Amino acid sequence: MFGLFRKKKVKLTEKELKWNKMWELWTEERTDSLYSELMTYQSEVNNGGHAQYFDNVSGIKDLQSEMLTLKTILPPKLASVLEQAYAAYLTLEDHDDTPAEEILSKCDSVFYEQEEEINRILAEYASQIEL
Repeated sequence: MFGLFRKKKVKLTEKELKWNKMWELWTEERTDSLYSELMTYQSEVNNGGHAQYFDNVSGIKDLQSEMLTLKTILPPKLASVLEQAYAAYLTLEDHDDTPAEEILSKCDSVFYEQEEEINRILAEYASQIEL
C-alpha cells in the first residue's frame, strides 16, 4: 500500500537549475561581485531583517564597502531603504531606541514588498550561468 505514495521525481527547468546553481556558487563564494553582495543582503534580511544583515556583515566584511556596492545594483527605492535602515541601526548601537526599531521594521517591510525586484535582478544574472 505504501508504494502508492512514492514520490515522483520532479524535473527542474533550465531556469530553475541555473537559479539553484547561482545559490550554490554563492555558498562557495564564487559569484560575481555585485550579485554576491545582493544575495548576501537578501539572504540576511530574509533571515532576520536589516539589523541582522548589518550585524553579520560587519562581523566578517567591510560593511561600508558592501553597502556602496549594493547601492550600485539596488533600485533607488531599495537603496534608500538600505540607507534609512543603516541610520536607524547606528542609533540602536548606542542604546535601545524604540523609534529606531520601528524604522528598521518599516524598512524590512518595504524590502519584502520590493523583493521581487531583487529576484528579477538575480534571475537575470542566473540566466547567464553555464550549467
